Amino acid sequence: MKKQKLSVVLATRNEAENLAKCLESVKSIANEIVIADEQSTDKTAEISKKFGARIISVPHSDNFHITKNIAIDSARGDWILQLDADEVTPPELSREIKSVITHQSSVNGYWINRRNWFLTRFLTKGGQYPDPTLRLYRKSKGRLPAQDVHEQAVVEGQVEHLKHDLLHYRDMSMEKYLEGFNRYSSFIADQMQHQQLNFGIWQAINHLAIKPFLVFINIYFRHRGYVDGMPGFIFALYSGLIYPVAFIKYWQHTKHPEKTSPPSPLLNSGEGNQRGEVEKLP
Repeated sequence: MKKQKLSVVLATRNEAENLAKCLESVKSIANEIVIADEQSTDKTAEISKKFGARIISVPHSDNFHITKNIAIDSARGDWILQLDADEVTPPELSREIKSVITHQSSVNGYWINRRNWFLTRFLTKGGQYPDPTLRLYRKSKGRLPAQDVHEQAVVEGQVEHLKHDLLHYRDMSMEKYLEGFNRYSSFIADQMQHQQLNFGIWQAINHLAIKPFLVFINIYFRHRGYVDGMPGFIFALYSGLIYPVAFIKYWQHTKHPEKTSPPSPLLNSGEGNQRGEVEKLP
């Protein structure tokens, strides 16, 4: 049987703060590391070279999944492990990945549960765990559609689920979280603009009061976000608040365009991870 080779692929843009930890976690299982970099101005390229990565310099794209696909298409291995720079593959997951790609089977892809760090801990409730993501697949069988911000890879044929978790260290501080909050609220404002949402009294009440309240109740009580203590409360609160902030951005941009710049065009970008009925990390 031919030895199966693993390509670890990433898309980056100014990820010097996170990248070394990510690459260190996969260097023992990666036959190659391919990074599509959007012309970073920090030490991203320097760090990548230290790990022997093959770097492809590409222009910035509002749809980050386009950049990810460039890395995927450039990979030479039999299997793709697609990661974000703020993700870490712990040893037990690395061993499991090595095992499943080594053994001959008809499986073409694997879902991996993801644990999301928020401020001081990994969130265990509030709909934030498990957070399954389809990241491991045969090169010829999987790819990102690059159509929507919340999409998963599309894999032909049989797909199964790995046992061990991927670790996601995104929101290490409130400052970092608010950067994403601002980008994601602009994305939602863009959605409202595409939908040409009206400014009637019902829409205003819905987005400024009802929706944030229901989102908070859903995350904090129905999905037991209270189990995660203060981080669980803050996450539930701000997951609801993103809707009035987005509505206000949409209102200002639409009604007073001369007094504001347009919301960031994040429709179809790689930011955020909202799946199903439960609010995900913005």
